[in-house]
Amino acid sequence: MIELFSHEIAQNAFIAGTIVAIIAACMGYFVVLRSQTFASEALSDIGFAGATGAIVFGFSSLIGMLIFSMLSALGMGVLGERIRGRDVEIGMVLSFALGLGVLFLTIYTQTGSANANSGVGILFGSILSVKRADVFTALGCGILLLILLAILYRPLLFASIDPEVAQTRGVPVRALSVIFLLMLSITISVSILVVGVLLIIALLIAPAATALRLTHRPSSSLTLAIILSLACTWSGLTLAFTGSFGKHLPVGFYISAIAATLYFISVIINRLGLIQTPRHTEKFARCTDCKEQTQPTY
Repeated sequence: MIELFSHEIAQNAFIAGTIVAIIAACMGYFVVLRSQTFASEALSDIGFAGATGAIVFGFSSLIGMLIFSMLSALGMGVLGERIRGRDVEIGMVLSFALGLGVLFLTIYTQTGSANANSGVGILFGSILSVKRADVFTALGCGILLLILLAILYRPLLFASIDPEVAQTRGVPVRALSVIFLLMLSITISVSILVVGVLLIIALLIAPAATALRLTHRPSSSLTLAIILSLACTWSGLTLAFTGSFGKHLPVGFYISAIAATLYFISVIINRLGLIQTPRHTEKFARCTDCKEQTQPTY
């Protein structure tokens, strides 16, 4: 196992995986709180169109994902403070983006059989082919996102838990929504390097959703989400490199399978009542880290 890290491919994969796991867990926590899973899925599919379009015109797929997803995030952000109730609008944009991505992918694969592998890598992840330049790009994006998240943590948490009360307290809920979606688009674009477009939700949503079922305090949930995300990523990479059952299966499969297993285990634990999580007061207990005095209304 130690010899594995002597290879640059393994080094790049584990470093990039660690960066993405931390970013995805931190952003995923707020995605779950804000009920924006569908919006996340839409941004990932829109990123697919951007990635395939970029490589058709000879640009980096990451740059294409960033441009397309950030423009889409701005469009979603102006719809309102939250994306809830906008399933039709998002679905329309999503279907068009998927069709555009298929068009670009078809054009790209027709130029050579080797290009088909690139398209598959975008869909299912290509962390085993991550280059050192991609690692530095992910690191730069990760540092920027974590700094912004640290600055916006308290108001964003307040606006995510109770946007109506937050707005009456002077929190710029709409502006925070737009900024958060832009941050989410960057997170998704970088995370696609690891698990691909089709499996991004596994790393973005599953660890955070699992953590929120096991603990209700924001600091504890966020920390647990990061630990679970790292565990899924490192375990998936290790299994992919070393092989299991005599076969080397895709990294995305391992990561999504482990993440889903952990989530269903947390559901069972929660249903059995092994961990007591308040229901009626949970919303306001999470807001203790906001340093805001809110009164529950039922």
